[in-house]
Amino acid sequence: MKKSLGSAVALLTVALMLGACGGKAVGTDGAKTSAAPAASANADVTVDTKSKDLTVYTALEDDQIKTYLTTFKAKYPDVKVNIVRDSTGIVTAKLLAEKDNTQADVVWGLAATSLLVLDQNSMLEPYAPKGVERILSDFKDKNAVTHWVGIDAWETAFIVNKVEMEKRKLAIPQSYEDLVKPEYKGLITMPNPSSSGTGFLTVSGLVQLKGNDAAWDYMNKLHNNIAMYVHSGSKPAKLAGTGEYPIGISFGYRGIQEKKAGSPVEVVFPKEGSGWDVEANALMKKKVVKQVAKDFLDWAITDDVMKEYNKNYAILAVKTDSAKIPDGYSVDPVKQLIKNDLNDAAKKRDSVLAEWDKRFNAKSEPK
Repeated sequence: MKKSLGSAVALLTVALMLGACGGKAVGTDGAKTSAAPAASANADVTVDTKSKDLTVYTALEDDQIKTYLTTFKAKYPDVKVNIVRDSTGIVTAKLLAEKDNTQADVVWGLAATSLLVLDQNSMLEPYAPKGVERILSDFKDKNAVTHWVGIDAWETAFIVNKVEMEKRKLAIPQSYEDLVKPEYKGLITMPNPSSSGTGFLTVSGLVQLKGNDAAWDYMNKLHNNIAMYVHSGSKPAKLAGTGEYPIGISFGYRGIQEKKAGSPVEVVFPKEGSGWDVEANALMKKKVVKQVAKDFLDWAITDDVMKEYNKNYAILAVKTDSAKIPDGYSVDPVKQLIKNDLNDAAKKRDSVLAEWDKRFNAKSEPK
């Protein structure tokens, strides 16, 4: 993205609609059949129009996937959908490891910064899903035929257990700067950016917000207060919900779900602004591409599933007059987002993760 999402969305008065980032298999009944090659836009690729077996890699939340797939299964009841789900960093690493023997047919709801890395490795097959013209320009690849298409954005939030803070007579932190106060020492968990998309967008966001040197100086101070780095963007919110560690650096959707489930938490969006990323979809490059993979990507940006995304996400990739702001978000969540260049974040991803690991990985939980 050449422009920041915040400014572009504000100019376009984007519809306000938010969310984010373990492998498991979920399926619908259907039989795999032999390939029937057909012509493709890429002369080196054939299209299998017969197969009804689809493998989808995703970092979407477990409790979102089943609901989202309802309308796809209704439209394509004979397609067996094999979902492989894990946190963003693990899915990204798995895809890169499988580069020469790609197992996934499509990627659904993975961070755009990860898809940009895959694209830099020539792993994505250009495909423009039906209806792609509805997707706002900063939520999709800029090539003539798109390499990836976004569906929503998710952002950094603090999930804070109010009961535990009251016991300690501590104020609820409202900013990044609050988090480095000495009274919060040992009370904070945060996702490891190498394994979690939420962790990476938070670290990358700090670099873009503060500048490189100031960001690393800040993270050195924050590290003093961190009890543990975990391998999931959701886990800090869950730990805050139980009170085991009362402050979790997580993402808005998971905090709001914890609150809805009865946990005594407050969801705080930092005063300085939140780091963010786009959840996006792509067709994986293979010698034989399945038609059902293209059908899936067409479906993944339809109005039906966008309505389901709307139940969780504050910022969607389409402009619509029917959008609703989910409970727990501010009136204008777009204003919460920092200026963020996703292309630059993707290019610097390896160096940022290497530096973070060198400095802070000793406090990470075992994998």
